[in-house]
Amino acid sequence: MRFKVDENLHPEVAARLRAAGHDAMTVFEQGLRGHPDDEIAVVCQEEQRVILTLDLDFSNIRRYPPQDYAGIIVLRPGSKGRASVMRVLAQFLPVLALVNRS
Repeated sequence: MRFKVDENLHPEVAARLRAAGHDAMTVFEQGLRGHPDDEIAVVCQEEQRVILTLDLDFSNIRRYPPQDYAGIIVLRPGSKGRASVMRVLAQFLPVLALVNRS
């Protein structure tokens, strides 16, 4: 799968996704740091990338209709700390593997 890792996630998230065989780019890598969510969303549409974020704004389906995107994943770990996010990602990666098989 192709992912865009939002700036509110540690770059290690993208590295972990790549290690699992996914194409992952960060907002930082593309010089999009500080850009509005709407601009990030347009880039994701153009690149057919799944948005991976902690930002609840992306969960607004009226503003970001799911059918208009390759995917929008809003992670909700117990805390926003790197360790907590990485634990959620570790639980999430096997699900991605199943999706890729279908």
